Amino acid sequence: MFYSPQSEVSGLPFNPFKSCCVPRPIGWISTVSASGVHNLAPYSQFQNVTWDPPTVMIAANARESGQLKDTTANILETREFVWNMATLDLKDWVLASSKDMAPGVDEFQALNIPWLPSRHVQARRVKGSPVHFECRLTQKLHVPGHSLDSSAWILVAEVVGIHIEEGILTEDGRIDIRRIKPLARLGYRDYTDVNHSYELTELTGREAEGISHLHETLHQPPGV
Repeated sequence: MFYSPQSEVSGLPFNPFKSCCVPRPIGWISTVSASGVHNLAPYSQFQNVTWDPPTVMIAANARESGQLKDTTANILETREFVWNMATLDLKDWVLASSKDMAPGVDEFQALNIPWLPSRHVQARRVKGSPVHFECRLTQKLHVPGHSLDSSAWILVAEVVGIHIEEGILTEDGRIDIRRIKPLARLGYRDYTDVNHSYELTELTGREAEGISHLHETLHQPPGV
């Protein structure tokens, strides 16, 4: 199938776009307003940008009314936030904090989520999350949409503090991804967790033969 999003719809019962860009890291973002109200919410458009200095980005859509979500409003006000790694063990809190609560509601208090103070920013950290990034806003870009809620703010921030739980490190000093099982977002209402990983190195022997076979298969004439 093929369609041009500028002038056509896919014809499928659900928009397939987000389901093609998978898996996506979850930006479980904690912020605090200028008046001191704390907020916590997950976003599926989150990614690292570069490593020197460590930099991340979050894209946050607006509400259906076009009003800024609390996360966006707080970051634009205070220029600070914390990224908390979402894991399989924390999935219930991640889901609960995704609900659009009224402005002024403290999700940490409303959902009884334990928290820890940060060192460089005022936003709280989720206790139990194995990794936290303390972040300061460096750039912002508003992306208009065809509807009020499809517009988005892209917020780029430098990571000024990194917390890593000692217990998730392997003996050789690597983060044990399979142990902590980070959550990732798929399309629709689907999520996944990382429970399998493998290292890709230079292919030799049987692996190289497999690539050769794949190359031959993909280059066969149609109908063969």
